[in-house]
Amino acid sequence: MKKILLPTDFSENAYNAISYAIKAFIDEKCTFYLLNTYTPVLYDSEYILYNSTQPNLAEVYKKNSISGLRKVERKINRDFNNPNHQFEKISSFNLLIDEMKEQVKSKEIDLVIMGTQGATGAEEILIGTNSVHALNKLKVPLLMIPSGYEYQSPVNILFPTDFELNFSPAQLEPILNLAEKHTSRLNILHVYFGKDLDENQEKSKRNLSKILEDTPHQFYTIEDKSVPKAIKKYQEQHEVDLLFMVNNKRSFFENLLFRPVVNKIGFHIKVPFMVIQSGKFN
Repeated sequence: MKKILLPTDFSENAYNAISYAIKAFIDEKCTFYLLNTYTPVLYDSEYILYNSTQPNLAEVYKKNSISGLRKVERKINRDFNNPNHQFEKISSFNLLIDEMKEQVKSKEIDLVIMGTQGATGAEEILIGTNSVHALNKLKVPLLMIPSGYEYQSPVNILFPTDFELNFSPAQLEPILNLAEKHTSRLNILHVYFGKDLDENQEKSKRNLSKILEDTPHQFYTIEDKSVPKAIKKYQEQHEVDLLFMVNNKRSFFENLLFRPVVNKIGFHIKVPFMVIQSGKFN
């Protein structure tokens, strides 16, 4: 049974991500963990010490957190009521990313799905501090759902890569599993900067092709000055339902995501974005 962590702050954006998760895994037996964390901004120790008979600030936050989780679960049951799915509620007095890390470890989570808040801009979109921290800190696959995204089955999956990593079947299992469930096609995109693939990159490409032999796939090459522009160009010419990347912080992914402009990605996140950490499999 797949275990999926769903952080929520009870916003419409968070519920949209929850809805995506339920629809994407509609035919698969899953346990979904609804997680809400709370950290009172003001925590008056003197108030707690001298007013022990009164509800303190943390208790108020905890009550609201538990109440909010119950409301989300009731809404899920009204909207979906899928016998393949079961839900567990987690309310924690903790920072979100710290608690996510703890739950991923203790519950042996397979996948984290969370919403992202959009922003305007010609080529950039703010995906939110929590999303960026999650990319850095979590060692499990992360699927981010753009604010307001209307669910579409992930039939067309875009997979940009520089072929610097020697992928393994275990590493790509999460995306292969999703592709199998939705009869998806993986479109592997390489950006040509005027230099041909070296011997190791060619070997990695052949290895990837072998791993994908049972999955519909196609290799594409686009000549451009940057990966973000190439991704944008591809999206303008082809249907994309999901963007997938492997987080190799040593080079490709680090250069793409973690630039000095904090919390920004150099392309529009118009579709769900799945990231798998490379370090876990090295």
